Amino acid sequence: MKTQNITQAFPLAMASQGEWVKIDRVVGGKNLFKRLIAMGLIEETELQVLQRQKGNGIVVARGETRLALGIGMANKIMVVPIEEN
Repeated sequence: MKTQNITQAFPLAMASQGEWVKIDRVVGGKNLFKRLIAMGLIEETELQVLQRQKGNGIVVARGETRLALGIGMANKIMVVPIEEN
């Protein structure tokens, strides 16, 4: 029997500074989805956590774009770590 390396998704707010992650899913309402789509944060998007401000929010990079997210929004974005080869 093969064993699979299954990585559990966790909230973006829990990602470490400097960590690369990929958006797995979003757990929120229609308005949150619309806002994230407008920012280009859709499933499978790769992000790097640039800065964490405990309890206040998080700054991420998507390509050359930097985005600041509040802690509430970051808690609804489920991500998985990107494995380095």
